[in-house]
Amino acid sequence: MPIKGPKILIVEDEPSQLELLSYNLNVEGYDVYKADTGEEGQLILQETEIDLILLDWMLPHTSGLEICRQIKRNKLTKSIPVIMLTARGEEDDKVRGLDTGADDYIVKPYSVKELLARVRAGLRSTNGDHSVNLLTYEQITMDLIRHIVSVNGSDIHLGPLEYKLLRILIETPARVFSRDQLLERVWSNALEVETRTVDVHIGRLRKQLNAVSDVEYIRTVRGFGYSLDKA
Repeated sequence: MPIKGPKILIVEDEPSQLELLSYNLNVEGYDVYKADTGEEGQLILQETEIDLILLDWMLPHTSGLEICRQIKRNKLTKSIPVIMLTARGEEDDKVRGLDTGADDYIVKPYSVKELLARVRAGLRSTNGDHSVNLLTYEQITMDLIRHIVSVNGSDIHLGPLEYKLLRILIETPARVFSRDQLLERVWSNALEVETRTVDVHIGRLRKQLNAVSDVEYIRTVRGFGYSLDKA
């Protein structure tokens, strides 16, 4: 028997979307589990070690938002990455989704290419896979072997904390990280550091990027955090 890839649970009540997602993930080698209600999805989680969840916001009976909250409250499932799928594109809705514990957020309609990239990023963050030596986004390049960052071909000099922040952001472009999430990933003594410290170092990182580019790469999500997102 062929070796199956990571296990992906899709919770989506629209049959055409469910089949489209399932087909494309199967083609990529993922082992796909399907549910059309949050309750069915929860049953699958009890019986199977799932690696990542694609969760629709608008579900019958119990909303995807509440299902996400339940997943993140359960010590057995809280570490599973959850990517919310929704037609709600307003910033406040994104913040609500991320506040419930969602790890990423994709607004419908989305391209299959984008969704697969988000899935790979979600799995990579869970597995701690940092085998890639070169990270790029638009005109930003990070050489992880030589610790060199360049923008539009010009090298920029970042402090160690700014370098860590950029690496987290560039590994998952367009994903919004809360200040608390960045604190946990960058500062070893996160419990002793104020979230305001994140703002200070993001400001320094932004200044360095802006010094060699007219593009505003770091986006602030009011009241929540930051993402690397040219748009």
